[in-house]
Amino acid sequence: MAKKKKLPLAYKPLGFVLGWSSGWLAGLAFQKTWQVIRHEDNAPDALDKDRGWGEILLAAAVQGALFAVVRSAVDRAGAQVIERSTGTWPAGDGKGRD
Repeated sequence: MAKKKKLPLAYKPLGFVLGWSSGWLAGLAFQKTWQVIRHEDNAPDALDKDRGWGEILLAAAVQGALFAVVRSAVDRAGAQVIERSTGTWPAGDGKGRD
């Protein structure tokens, strides 16, 4: 039976920075995308009384999709960097975080 390698503690702060960065990048991507889609600087908020259901749900769907794509891309790139530098995949069992 193969012995599992433990990931160095160095990944914890890197993971935090990657998570923060992906959130920031996703927010920026959503802002730019919303400007292209609706030609507006501000996306609707769920509590914005002057916006309709369709517009609010569209904004939420676009924001959620962009967040998931950016987070996955940043996480994957970070994991590959860690594997190249340490020889260990960040999620010890190879299955990921969730």
